[in-house]
Amino acid sequence: MPNPPSAGALPDLLSEGGTLLRDGLVWAIFCRPGKEPVELGRDVVTQRLTTGSFPPELMQEDGWAWFHFDIVHTLSRAQIESIPSLPEEVRQVLTNLERSTRLESEGDIVFGALPAFDDTSTDDERNVSTWRFALEPDLLLTTRRHPIPALGVVYHELQRGLVPRSPAKVVDRALLEFADTLRRDFARLDDQLDRAEDVLLMLDRDTDLGRMSGLLGVARRRSTELRRVLAPVDRIFRDEELELPEWAEDDLRDRSQRQVHAALDDLLALQDRARSLQDELTSNQAEETNRRLYIVSVGTTLMLPATFVTGFFGMNTGGMFLSGGAWDTVIAGILCFGIMLGTWFVLKLTKLL
Repeated sequence: MPNPPSAGALPDLLSEGGTLLRDGLVWAIFCRPGKEPVELGRDVVTQRLTTGSFPPELMQEDGWAWFHFDIVHTLSRAQIESIPSLPEEVRQVLTNLERSTRLESEGDIVFGALPAFDDTSTDDERNVSTWRFALEPDLLLTTRRHPIPALGVVYHELQRGLVPRSPAKVVDRALLEFADTLRRDFARLDDQLDRAEDVLLMLDRDTDLGRMSGLLGVARRRSTELRRVLAPVDRIFRDEELELPEWAEDDLRDRSQRQVHAALDDLLALQDRARSLQDELTSNQAEETNRRLYIVSVGTTLMLPATFVTGFFGMNTGGMFLSGGAWDTVIAGILCFGIMLGTWFVLKLTKLL
């Protein structure tokens, strides 16, 4: 068996990282467990994508490579679409611009598209993007249109020497980072629901129910958006017809399925709580509406006799009662007040008030 290359042999396969951006290649690294990754030269990348194998110096190493492309570049899409070592379906998935998620395998190649958050600055504006990958025992090929922080986190972990033995664990780690970000979003939404619940439990007449409705609406809308992203991923991993190669089954099928399903359970619990609070808010809004209508109804009932009296004395007819004395207006007012008071007592006796 040939001896592994010496420490001075690998630098001959390297190139400057800045030059890789010309055709959309963000990074190309060779990873060995327990060691820091090394950047690969363009000739090595071209050879691996063209022939499906690395130079002898790298084939002797116990490691794997990661090529990451930005497919916004037309040149990078054209390069990926013409990779002869990959099946046509895999090339189409890698260059597809749709946001749908999928996970499939063909022989020893696992490929698909998975969700991740983009690099927007605020939590409220964080959007979900899609990154695509093709996975072989010695190669991870990923593409994306927008910067994906989860992939950057995994890349920096590799730079610190935290290199797994299989590139499938990189995909699993990116999914774990996605699930962790989801849980942080869930925690933020849960805090909003806590505030809404506190206000509903301490409900008083000064409570702004409209503002509470807006707060719950934001939480429900965001949770629905996240569920639309997470539910298809959970279905993919739970699909009994999905058959992955043995070398990727444990890292992708088992670990990823557990973490995605756990995140979906947390999301469903959050949605159930939001719906319960929405029902409570709707009940409180209906109660407040009924209370205001009750006040209006009571006021209208109390004023009805006075309205009758004023209407009666407003008739232009001769011989009107109390139309000639100096205190007739006062007497009419007392009469109105007395009739209103009598009406109030009647409502009290009949328990309508």
